[in-house]
Amino acid sequence: MKTKEKVKYWLDKHPHLRDDDNKISANIWSQELIVLGLGSNDTIIEFLRLYSNNKLTSAPSIKRARAKLQEEEPKYRGEKYNLRKGILQDKWRKDLGYKIELK
Repeated sequence: MKTKEKVKYWLDKHPHLRDDDNKISANIWSQELIVLGLGSNDTIIEFLRLYSNNKLTSAPSIKRARAKLQEEEPKYRGEKYNLRKGILQDKWRKDLGYKIELK
């Protein structure tokens, strides 16, 4: 099942999830963990409860903070960042006729 289908299923099943990304994520993960045979573990259930109640840093917040740090401070950039931003941006600039500065 694709992510969009999973989200649709949970939104149809529990309309209160429409206003809380963390809770819908926890429900999707819970179902996935059960399928993987890990759903009966009390630690996993507690983690999902904490996450859905905003007691843990959300995945999107972590992603945004990482992206911002990589944009502002080159020492935090990984190989994928350099490939995506470096080579591709240079190609786009060249294709648009901009002068490319050596880094």
